[in-house]
Amino acid sequence: MMNKTDILNRIKQLGIVAILRAPEGEKIPAAVDAVHAGGVDVIEIPFSAPGTHRVIEKVADRLGDQILLGAGTVLDPETARIAILSGAEFLVTPTLNPRVIEVCVRYGKPCASGAMTPTEILTAWESGAELVKVFPCDVLGPKHIKAVRGPLPQIPLVPTGGVNLDTAADFLRAGATALGVGGSIAPVNLILEGDTAEIEKRSREFLEVVEKARA
Repeated sequence: MMNKTDILNRIKQLGIVAILRAPEGEKIPAAVDAVHAGGVDVIEIPFSAPGTHRVIEKVADRLGDQILLGAGTVLDPETARIAILSGAEFLVTPTLNPRVIEVCVRYGKPCASGAMTPTEILTAWESGAELVKVFPCDVLGPKHIKAVRGPLPQIPLVPTGGVNLDTAADFLRAGATALGVGGSIAPVNLILEGDTAEIEKRSREFLEVVEKARA
């Protein structure tokens, strides 16, 4: 079992969190395999469909020692506890909820708390979130990340929403610690169709963009 520092370092080093969202949970494990095959081993499964905890449990049992598995769209402390007990190593929220962060602290798991404004971002950080998911990022773009980094350089930001192959490098150059990528890396239609080859290809393309931007 990795400690919190190891988990955070792995997220920062890879620079990508692949978000695999689909209404049919049984389709997600194949998408996990595809993303992993493409070199992206930090993966978030959002709580957006019934039985998500069982999907997390299944993936964690099979690939827990090969990937870093997280749970997303965690809206309350009850879901946070279920996610952690199902095998999630980190949690991601779309909004700022100090009670969710509190559960993460209690169980020693990192939390990427959702926030957008400078006040929300600082509040999430002060509440104990080790990462702040700036969401939705397509509204204000990379300039928002750069502006926030000015007065708050100590807070690791993970822009999510609106991150694609065209914008990824700009977000990283603006100071993003990592990128949350969902529909651009594994669109729902590709997950449902089982097009693992295309998902793997997109994963490789995102890794290349991150490596070039950081170089």
